Amino acid sequence: MTDQLAPLIAVVGCDGAGKSTLAEDLLAYLRKTRQAESGYLGLGSGPLGERIKAWPLIGSAVEGFFSKRATRARDPKDKIPGLGTALVLYAFSIRRQLRFKRVLAIRRLGIIVVTDRYPQTEVSGFYDGPGLSAARADGWLVKKLAEKERAIYDRMASFVPTLVLRLNIDTETALARKPGDAIDLLKAKVAATPLLTFNGARIIDLDATMPYAEELALAKKAVADVLG
Repeated sequence: MTDQLAPLIAVVGCDGAGKSTLAEDLLAYLRKTRQAESGYLGLGSGPLGERIKAWPLIGSAVEGFFSKRATRARDPKDKIPGLGTALVLYAFSIRRQLRFKRVLAIRRLGIIVVTDRYPQTEVSGFYDGPGLSAARADGWLVKKLAEKERAIYDRMASFVPTLVLRLNIDTETALARKPGDAIDLLKAKVAATPLLTFNGARIIDLDATMPYAEELALAKKAVADVLG
């Protein structure tokens, strides 16, 4: 879908791949010659979890409770653990949709956008995919929320990025950079990274373990090539 939109450069990759740093540096590079803005399209669940952990006495227990339920929702062999979990995951997707609409509004003004992450529908339950489409949805209301959420992601994914910079990294390096993350989830994200196509978007693969100066130079060249 084009809809008279300015270009969008999406930086994607597993946790620890350096998405935020690269997106920030590309934004600074573009702003030297063009109008450009940033857009974060993640859920923001990680920072929220850290804030919950910081609650006195109960923080760790509450964060652990929600983390376990979110893990179950990512498992295709399990079921979404209740309406409460479904509502929380749906609310996060609505939050992402609002961020996405802001990005669209900026692009309609003719301003280039560099995003950290991008929604997709190829992998459910994690990696910026629909949160309610992996595990089984029981109950009519949970099923209805899953259907509505899927439609939201279908709509977002229909806007194909101008360029996707895909940062590839191995599990060991990702874990060294993000020691607090769950290793099983990191492994799943590492495995999923090369499989995502973002609806046929132009994709440039970058080795996120190379010296950063080299990685940034390659990313700048890819951006310059696609923008002309």
